[in-house]
Amino acid sequence: MTAFLVVVLYVAIQGSFQTRARISDTFSRQSTIERSQIELEELLRLEIDEQNSLRGYLLTRDPFYVEQYRAAAAGFDARIATIRRALQAQQLGTALQALDQYGALQVQWRKKIAMPLLAHPGTDITDLDKSNKIFSDYENEVVDSVRSDLADTSAALAASTKAQLIRSAYSRALWLFAFGLLAIVLNAFRTRLYRELEQEKNTTEVLQRAFRSEFVPLPNCDVGSAYLSAGSHVAVGGDVFDVYRLSDELALVLIADVSGKGVDAAVLTAFIKFTIRGIALRRREPGAILAEFNTAFAQTVENPYLFVSMFVGVLDTQTFQLRYASAGHDSAFVRRSTNEVQQLSVTGPVLGVMEEPFGTRTLNLEPGDTLVLATDGLTEARKRSGEQLREAGAMRLIERASEQPQLLADELAAQVRVLGGNRLRDDLAILAIRVLPGSGADA
Repeated sequence: MTAFLVVVLYVAIQGSFQTRARISDTFSRQSTIERSQIELEELLRLEIDEQNSLRGYLLTRDPFYVEQYRAAAAGFDARIATIRRALQAQQLGTALQALDQYGALQVQWRKKIAMPLLAHPGTDITDLDKSNKIFSDYENEVVDSVRSDLADTSAALAASTKAQLIRSAYSRALWLFAFGLLAIVLNAFRTRLYRELEQEKNTTEVLQRAFRSEFVPLPNCDVGSAYLSAGSHVAVGGDVFDVYRLSDELALVLIADVSGKGVDAAVLTAFIKFTIRGIALRRREPGAILAEFNTAFAQTVENPYLFVSMFVGVLDTQTFQLRYASAGHDSAFVRRSTNEVQQLSVTGPVLGVMEEPFGTRTLNLEPGDTLVLATDGLTEARKRSGEQLREAGAMRLIERASEQPQLLADELAAQVRVLGGNRLRDDLAILAIRVLPGSGADA
């Protein structure tokens, strides 16, 4: 429907431009004809000037009148050439023939009457008047023929312009009717589409709750989270986090970012979460968990353009030792009780690209330390100027955030919204786990 509307709009605009071009061309032709009519009257004046200058010279023998005659003759020749070009451009063959006949009569008058009288000015002026009378009568008939052709052409062009304006008005009315009808159809279609989108949103919200379960409480720890979707009409995206109890002491900590958005990405996040859980129940080494998942991902997901960055950690809630592996996921930080923020290193490439080993690192947390995991919606958040927050900016926000994990996650999400002018360029997931003060192996 949108494509059809675009085509109709293009045709309407193109038709308007064509109509405007035709009317402009008609106006231009009519203007040329009107100028030719004015030039024709000027031509008659120059003809009279030639005769009067010749008559003045015969009466006074003053050379001034000879110069005036020659100027009038030169002006006549230039003017008739201008009119001839205009008639040729407008393809007025009959008027052009009459004009050429008029020009030929004037040349003949000069040869037979003007030139002999200039050479022998003693001739009686009554002879000039008689001769002029014969030429003038014939020339007037020819000029009347040119006038008539020009007037008829001008009237025809005026009628054409009027007809085009009337057609243009009817055409605009027709297009307005067509667009009004299309607007009614599109409004009905949009209403139905919004209803379907609302149903899809409700469905995806249910899927989101199933795909992204709430974190489970952990002994000696406080946990907080936040999630923002960049999609305005869906509540799901390609980011996922998970906190899952593997035993009384061990907990699986997961955050991942899929290269995609919407329902398809949400379905893939469900695959990620439950597959990682299944592997972690059998294997406790984070690097081995990522390696096995990478193989399963390549064999299960058929889209070669999808990839995943992921952070997997196994946290001992008694000793607070965190063993982790990071598959290209650099948005992982730890804020020490002293408020010093450190970035956790990446231990392998993103998943779904190549078969590579994934290293495992060990991080010892102390009471008051906070593990902050996020997706790239945090580090790649852009200010209105277009500048990215990057890791250094994210670490400054984490350093200034609240100690309580849920407040920390909410504050970071709010800061991202403020930076982007309340518009998100990417999905954002935040998971914060704080070791409670006074906790420890001896507590």
